[in-house]
Amino acid sequence: MDSWLTVVLLVAGGLYLYGVHRLKARGDHWPVSRTVLFVGCGLGIVAIATLSGLAAYDDTLFSAHMVQHMLLSMIAPIFLALGAPVTLALRTLPQRPRRWLLALLHSRFAKVVTFPILTFGLFVASPYALYFSGWYEATLDNRLLHELLHAHFLLVGCFFFWPLIGLDPLPGRAPYPLRALTMFLSMPFHAVLGLTIMQSTSLLAADHYRSLDLAWVDPVIDQQIGGGLLWASGDLVSLLMLGALIVQWIKASEREAAREDRRLDRLEAEERAAR
Repeated sequence: MDSWLTVVLLVAGGLYLYGVHRLKARGDHWPVSRTVLFVGCGLGIVAIATLSGLAAYDDTLFSAHMVQHMLLSMIAPIFLALGAPVTLALRTLPQRPRRWLLALLHSRFAKVVTFPILTFGLFVASPYALYFSGWYEATLDNRLLHELLHAHFLLVGCFFFWPLIGLDPLPGRAPYPLRALTMFLSMPFHAVLGLTIMQSTSLLAADHYRSLDLAWVDPVIDQQIGGGLLWASGDLVSLLMLGALIVQWIKASEREAAREDRRLDRLEAEERAAR
């Protein structure tokens, strides 16, 4: 077990719960669903991917690695984004740290790392660069690179999904039609990658997997299973995300229509009072 990662997850969850406690202590409301999504689902999925039995086989079975890849890059970031931790921090931090956070959100760095074209490119292109170069095998043979790969999956997923579906006031938040288009355009890339891996006649990280000399698994068949998992789960997650975006879009349109109705009602009332 990676004790440092356990500490990071516990600290992140503890800070979030402490923020919720501070809000409730002063009488403010914070949806329970957001707490469940961030702590239970988001951090919980990161823990499953990196600290459970799945992680014990992530450098032994390509299929286990691929499940881990999907959990860290496509599923955990969605739940973390829906937990709105930045909003919670802005509502609970003392004045000076809150100013620092606001300065970071408005900084050029934040605008660059959330720039839609950059996040889209990293999200769809980095897996191709990883699996069709020597980098993947290098991460299997070096513990530090292996841990950095986990962080890369999670960060790239957060940078991609957070501006698309997150509730926080981040730079890079495009209008809903553009968000839906971005999600739609990303769908084929994971499917193509999964099919390419599944149908490949050459074994990825062949020296590493063959050196394990496991009698209970065929590395070629396991790679085909991993490619199939990426193909199927990537399309499923993308479709669910697209559906969630459309629901958010509809709700935002309803809120905007309600605000416009109230504005027109006020204007009408002012006109009647002026007569």
